[in-house]
Amino acid sequence: MNKTENQNINIKNWQQYSFADIFDIEKGFYNNRPEQDEKEKIPFVSASKYNNGITDYVNKNNTKIFKANAITVVNDGNSMAHTFYQDKDFTSSHSVNILRIKKDFDVGLTENIAMFLNTIIYRERDRFSYGRKWRFERMLKTPIKLPSKNGKPDWQFMENYIEKIKSKIKYPTKDPVLDTKRELKTKNWKSFNLTDLFKISGSETTPLLELEEYGRGNYPYVTTQATNNGVEGFYNFYTEDGGVLTVDSAVLGYCSYQSYNFSASDHVEKLIPKFMMNKYIAMFLVTIINQEQYRYNYGRKCSQDRMEKGSIKLPSKDGSPDWGFMENYIKSLSYSSNL
Repeated sequence: MNKTENQNINIKNWQQYSFADIFDIEKGFYNNRPEQDEKEKIPFVSASKYNNGITDYVNKNNTKIFKANAITVVNDGNSMAHTFYQDKDFTSSHSVNILRIKKDFDVGLTENIAMFLNTIIYRERDRFSYGRKWRFERMLKTPIKLPSKNGKPDWQFMENYIEKIKSKIKYPTKDPVLDTKRELKTKNWKSFNLTDLFKISGSETTPLLELEEYGRGNYPYVTTQATNNGVEGFYNFYTEDGGVLTVDSAVLGYCSYQSYNFSASDHVEKLIPKFMMNKYIAMFLVTIINQEQYRYNYGRKCSQDRMEKGSIKLPSKDGSPDWGFMENYIKSLSYSSNL
């Protein structure tokens, strides 16, 4: 059953501005990357959705430097609208716009305010495409809604909202759940058909534009991307029950564990366990299944048919999968207490 829930933040009374009302915007600079130099440690920010947009480090001599405490927004390519806070001096490609809060507001750009703004800015990505890039002139005119007080952006609300979220974060520790180490001895592992372990099923495809209508929320949107557990965002809508493995059937068969209810893009298949699967067993299985990715490519996709004929090797006991060993092995690893 399709389900939704109320949003955690009320945007009904937010006020609309243009980017030009809120930000001083600079164009990025380089068509080609400057000379590399990791010793100088000047970050080069370009059109990337990873590593805070940083793709290299360059020599600071004869390099255009942008001062720290700025927001960078990708204006072109696959990473369009990915937005990051730069807390150190940096340089950038022309595929990035640099934003700073206008001095008229007499407020400093803190990390918390930047994190709030980053999320709002990223939501504008659907307005743009390869044929409609988010260059400087378009960005100036782009509308943006923000929490407001007395006709101005409510910066304190933004600061407090992110601080409240941070206070709920549980920071990871290196501790394992179990102190006793387990060794992997794969020589005597047994091969099991995937269909003996799982019911293999497709998921309901939910277009991203439909999810945007429901708004942001707590339910993951699982896609075929092979990063971030396959999750592209969180929305107030789900179609699938959690407690399953998902597999990208579009390309390489990337597998991930979805503990929560979720919605999905096209080409996301589900492996529904026929056994009692907890998060530790799931992590073991995900690792094993992802070792099979070498079997697939663009011409040979990880389809349902291929999965139904597929098998994996697992620790076994008395002819059956040794679920207890798998669980305890994961529990013996560093950081397992964070799962």
